Amino acid sequence: MANPSPGFAKNPGKVITVEPHPGTVTVTAGGVTIARSDHAQVLTEAPYPPVLYVPFADVDFLQLEKTLRTSHCPWKGDATYWRVRPAGDRGEDAMWAYENPYDEMAAIRDHAAFYPDRVTIETT
Repeated sequence: MANPSPGFAKNPGKVITVEPHPGTVTVTAGGVTIARSDHAQVLTEAPYPPVLYVPFADVDFLQLEKTLRTSHCPWKGDATYWRVRPAGDRGEDAMWAYENPYDEMAAIRDHAAFYPDRVTIETT
């Protein structure tokens, strides 16, 4: 591996799964569709609720603005954040992505996730 996760190296028993979502994911804010995808991934990591990751190709980046916020996960890597403009104040840092995830989490590369309390996420 070229970019192995230090989290998995220290805790090989940790389980994070990434599987295709079987339906359509639609993300809206302020009456504007931010993302719609039939190719989303579901990341499951106990003890957190499952998170839907939408391919960048299905995200309307014209509705977003990258912010200065970053965070680090020892299993996934460094996350970057975007403001969802149509969500107003609630949209600050409402979307995140692991643009260069560790090798074990390569399935979420070029995918974005959204905080469900800041935007509306519908699945069908």
